[in-house]
Amino acid sequence: MKTSAGRYFYPNRMGRIILLAMEEVIGRNGVNAVLNLTALGGYIGNYPAHNPDLKIPFEHISSLQVGLEKAYGPRGGRGLALRTGRACLKYGLREFGPELGLTDLAFRLLPLSAKLKAGGEAFAALFNQFTDQQVRLEWSEKQLLWHIERCPLCWGRQTDGPCCHLAVGLIQEALYWLSGGRNFMVEESSCVASGDSACTIVVETTPMG
Repeated sequence: MKTSAGRYFYPNRMGRIILLAMEEVIGRNGVNAVLNLTALGGYIGNYPAHNPDLKIPFEHISSLQVGLEKAYGPRGGRGLALRTGRACLKYGLREFGPELGLTDLAFRLLPLSAKLKAGGEAFAALFNQFTDQQVRLEWSEKQLLWHIERCPLCWGRQTDGPCCHLAVGLIQEALYWLSGGRNFMVEESSCVASGDSACTIVVETTPMG
């Protein structure tokens, strides 16, 4: 996808979804505090427009995760990022439902394994088509590896371990929705911010319990 000056972007509508989801989790005052802590105060009362223009730099997305950790501590920030990721799904389905093509009756009648495969491929295609993020899927009999090879969530960061918690939360909620209310083990095993070549999220494709 075309970029300017070597920078990478999310579309305005995805930046808006993240801020709306964060507001659902920590309230508007909480979001404003995070934005002020990360020099992103320009978004206060001025969320990105509801359009597909690629205007939200990856560093802004990464800064939001940093801001949560600054405001609520590393552990609290991690939990809130997971919850924000889960909340993103609701807004994302409203916005991108037609592009995903996962709401028709034929899809709902598929067996679980087929739903997971079709859903995983649809979500990956959504990011690859509409954003500068790059996702590659790797399937085995028992696992899905969700490789984010160009990741906005940890862009420019250096950490001691994986930090793309919002993506983990989003995938957790997507699996819950795809499976009709079942929970799956989802964990980030590697992260660019901690020196790895990609951010890899491991999904156990057998539901827990």
